Amino acid sequence: MHEVPRLLQAAAALSQLLRDAGVPHAFHGNVLTAILSSAPLADEISCVVEGGTTHPFRRVRQACSGNEDFSIVSSPWSNRLHVKYQKLIPTIDIEVLVAGEEGPRRLDSSTVMTMGNVPFLTITEFIRAKVKAWSLRGRDQDARDILFAMTRYWNRVDINRIPEQEMSDFAKRYPAVSPSWKELRRKYGMWVLSYL
Repeated sequence: MHEVPRLLQAAAALSQLLRDAGVPHAFHGNVLTAILSSAPLADEISCVVEGGTTHPFRRVRQACSGNEDFSIVSSPWSNRLHVKYQKLIPTIDIEVLVAGEEGPRRLDSSTVMTMGNVPFLTITEFIRAKVKAWSLRGRDQDARDILFAMTRYWNRVDINRIPEQEMSDFAKRYPAVSPSWKELRRKYGMWVLSYL
């Protein structure tokens, strides 16, 4: 677990490098729920990066090259890239995710919001990414993040971006989200199933 201000410091520093290199990006992870809930600690931060004509990992490596505050740790066998912010002790590890595989394909004003000069996925895209991750891995942390975001911000969610079947499965498993899922579906004039 890290203090949220330290995570934001690392995110702001990486964001500045990526902006300077013209790389569209947005941060993601339970650091967003920590910010929204004013929690002091979070343990997950990742950065979704668009590729363009070059693979996103290469764009991040190029943006960070020559900067002593960051080191790159790649795992080619698992197709993962981590950026370590070394200016703080302990270091802050930020996983780099490929846009379209994790998070939206395009990072623009419809999918990214800025908080404290740091770009984050919008609430809709955050929930979408967390629902997809929960469907694949079933992690409790993802479930807590979905519950938090849906119960407090359901009225800011674009239902067209939420995978309906996965969210319905989530609502069956976690009934606490059912009222907000039901209200969101009602807001968009969708048929509300009896199990909700």
